[in-house]
Amino acid sequence: MSRAATVALVRWFHDPACTDVHQAGGKGASLARLAAADLPVPPGFVVTSAAFAAFLAENGIDARIRALLQRVDPTERRALEDVAADIQELILTQPLPLELDAAVAGAYAELGHGEAIPVAVRSSAVAEDSQQASFAGQQETFLDVRGVDDVLARIRACWASFFSPRALFYRVRKGSLDDLAVAVVVQQLVVPEKAGVLFTVDPVQRRPDVLVVEAVWGFGEALVSGEVTPDHYEIERGSGRLLRCFVPPKTQMLGRGATGGLIALAVPEEQQRLPVLSEAERAALVDLAVRVEAFFGVPQDVEWAIAGGELFVLQSRPITTLA
Repeated sequence: MSRAATVALVRWFHDPACTDVHQAGGKGASLARLAAADLPVPPGFVVTSAAFAAFLAENGIDARIRALLQRVDPTERRALEDVAADIQELILTQPLPLELDAAVAGAYAELGHGEAIPVAVRSSAVAEDSQQASFAGQQETFLDVRGVDDVLARIRACWASFFSPRALFYRVRKGSLDDLAVAVVVQQLVVPEKAGVLFTVDPVQRRPDVLVVEAVWGFGEALVSGEVTPDHYEIERGSGRLLRCFVPPKTQMLGRGATGGLIALAVPEEQQRLPVLSEAERAALVDLAVRVEAFFGVPQDVEWAIAGGELFVLQSRPITTLA
């Protein structure tokens, strides 16, 4: 099946239409815009909101899901959990449209040039990562996914996570449950030596002249999940001068095991008390912060990784606490 025939179901980051948040979701559209700006984004594609709509339509479950959502009461935990379980079962047990199956298989094969490469599969809700609300952590992210069957299974799991109890509670508090639009990002996995987050302004002190960087050895998910305490750097924007630095001892990181999967690994003893970032890497992150914020026009929360000495942008979203 040609890409032209599946353009509504799968869009590549370099496709201008992928910057449309209604098709690619907040995360997918952000990555497409970063790629269009020639920022260092690992290649990938988005399974669009149209793909999820086609899945609902082909299986005739759109109306059933909407009826279940009418029963959501955020003050009744058991009822919320029951609704979430019923909707997720519908999504996880209905067959995928053959056209979608073929579109994803073709895109995945093209991404890996015929090889079953490891990818990250991330939820990308249409309503997420606006300046008013961030859905970070509300839906699923899967790392080190290999093979088209596993990719398809993780796409379905991302859809289901849009209706988890936590996600439903957050969405009803932030507005409405009427929106059923969700996309999924499939992106070549970067296996980093170090990773972290970058705030283009200080989100606590609200100082626009200060950048805040947090960094860990290995994959940044260990930082996001709170499994490890990161290095913390506060850097003056104009001069690049290091204003404050906290370097805790580190004994564990998230890395790749002998069989290829992601596991907790011990940090080598010689690295345990070293700063994660060198002066040159801090300077590169300052430059990245200025470029990303100038591109989006508002302060950003950026996830980054360094692999093979090269700096990559994995995600960027507005800092919603400043809204």
